[in-house]
Amino acid sequence: MYHPDLIRHPDGCPTLVLNADYTPLSYYPLSVWPWQTAIKAVFLERVNIVSYYEREVRSPSARLKLPSVIALKQYVRPSAFPAFTRFNLFLRDKFACQYCGSQRDLTFDHVVPRAQGGRTAWENVATACAPCNLKKGGRTPKQAGMPLKIAPIRPTSWQLQEHGRSFPPHYLHETWRDWLYWDIELEA
Repeated sequence: MYHPDLIRHPDGCPTLVLNADYTPLSYYPLSVWPWQTAIKAVFLERVNIVSYYEREVRSPSARLKLPSVIALKQYVRPSAFPAFTRFNLFLRDKFACQYCGSQRDLTFDHVVPRAQGGRTAWENVATACAPCNLKKGGRTPKQAGMPLKIAPIRPTSWQLQEHGRSFPPHYLHETWRDWLYWDIELEA
């Protein structure tokens, strides 16, 4: 009987990484490791294997099924507040311009422009599409007549994880189903 895992190249077999409490380390980006990293962690006894692919890798002396889901043995406590990065900013704002709602040509905008004393901080930066950012220029939203949809805040890691659940990745293996919470069809 044909099974897609049997012909899949090992590089097409990423491993879902769960924390010691069996929750994903991250939803977005989804916490996955390449198969080589997962195998190394198994041999170093840092993880428990939860599920396997049908795909095997072989050496001259051993055959090993590739892990599809692993759980860390030591709990990794997530930081309360995520780092301020462009990606995290876009995730906080759900990859949409906070002026018009567009999801194209995203940049970030200083709500109070730096020229007016505005700082680069969570509470003063919002996702903006390039046309809105150009239109607003060096003015505040009020001066430009461009109200923000949502005032910028410093998000918690939990809030970003919740937003990440809105953006499922393109590939999800069937063995990951019990550990992830998206309402979509999973690939076999």
